[in-house]
Amino acid sequence: MAAEVACVTCYFRHIKHVFEKAEIEITNANKQEVDRIIHGIVGVKYSNRPDTWREVKKRIAENEEDFVSKLREEWKKHA
Repeated sequence: MAAEVACVTCYFRHIKHVFEKAEIEITNANKQEVDRIIHGIVGVKYSNRPDTWREVKKRIAENEEDFVSKLREEWKKHA
């Protein structure tokens, strides 16, 4: 299970700055939920990790502040 979670969230290391701006502290307990939220924001099926990472990079490049805002808003709904 731990290896599965690590694989699910392997792209997180590339967007630490986004989590900081969104005021989200990533923990082992919340990684999967944050990942599900991100999949919802970018509109990619949950199990499709490569497409998710591709879309996350695109959205951040286009408008990082909008992505951060959406992530923060969705996280507050789940927290």
